Amino acid sequence: MRIAMWSGPRNISTAMMRSWDSRGDTFVCDEPLYAYYLRKTGFESDWPRVADWLTGPIPGGQPYFYQKHMAQHLLPEVDRGWLDNLHNCLLIRDPREMLISLAKVLPNPTLSDTGMPQQREILHWIKSRTGRVPPVLDARDVLVQPREMLERLCQALDIPFTDRMLAWPPGRRATDGIWAPHWYAEVEKSTGFQPYKKRDEPLPEKLKPLLAECQPIYDELYELRLRD
Repeated sequence: MRIAMWSGPRNISTAMMRSWDSRGDTFVCDEPLYAYYLRKTGFESDWPRVADWLTGPIPGGQPYFYQKHMAQHLLPEVDRGWLDNLHNCLLIRDPREMLISLAKVLPNPTLSDTGMPQQREILHWIKSRTGRVPPVLDARDVLVQPREMLERLCQALDIPFTDRMLAWPPGRRATDGIWAPHWYAEVEKSTGFQPYKKRDEPLPEKLKPLLAECQPIYDELYELRLRD
């Protein structure tokens, strides 16, 4: 089974990758479309080859292939047909909290930078192709109830849950992207999902119009989320 988890930026996507990596029966990969995204917007930057690898034999002969994807890397010219060969899931986060965090590294983000329109597109693509809603996880739910929400995700994917998904040793992984030294300092110190902490700082005034664009997309996805 090939599991594609489509997240937006400033989410718990790397911790989720750690969780799947800790199972012992899963090969993981880290943002495989990122090189193509960087070249289009200077490793392997040919998206068809990447798609062939993501839908081909699972490396290491493992039964599961967990793919950490950033939804904003799914550029318009990238064909969507290969998604049919994956079990696609969505990892969402409250847009206000996401934008507060994103603005610290990307001062002037656009709607496309948030990955939210791409997540909605993936939702509608999967529904149109299969008649089913893909599993949707909200980051806050996972941090508040990691066991319960990971059990629900595994149930939705029809694979066994294991307690090993709840904890992992600290440090870097060979499967981490080359950008890990710049972005993964906190997750490298982690040994599990961190407790949820609400972000109370004010949203920069200039980002309020962007929040207004993000909110209805989030609300649509949130209503479809997996629940305990």
